[in-house]
Amino acid sequence: MRTFVLGAAAALALISTGAWSAPAPIVFFDIAAPDLKSQAEFYRTVFGWEVGPDGGFSTPVASPLPGNLRVEPPTQGPVTERLVYIGVPDIDAALAKVVANGGKVVFPRTPVPGVVVVGLFTDPAGNRMGLVEMDGDKPRVPPAAK
Repeated sequence: MRTFVLGAAAALALISTGAWSAPAPIVFFDIAAPDLKSQAEFYRTVFGWEVGPDGGFSTPVASPLPGNLRVEPPTQGPVTERLVYIGVPDIDAALAKVVANGGKVVFPRTPVPGVVVVGLFTDPAGNRMGLVEMDGDKPRVPPAAK
């Protein structure tokens, strides 16, 4: 089976004419906080996001953007949440910046053998976010367990 990827403009043109239907794309996300100025400063300082005075910003994304539906064990909740995972070259360094700028570590740098290296934090407003350790433009994948 051969797979190909359409550019966004080509896909939108096909969708708008009814010639092709695709899964619904994620086109926007927002991160709520009681104070825009401090929230913008946190994400600017920790991740380099340039946030405008109205809170708007653009940041690169993986394409296609992978996602996951999961079930939490009943002993943990159940927990219902949405997590945005941010790619960084060094999770330990990113978590140190998170803490230095008012956030908290929820889950330290954790290699998942054969899958990915992850970490979780909360921003100063309490939003839980994820980190994925990157190796260039690809997630770092630790060796699979034997």
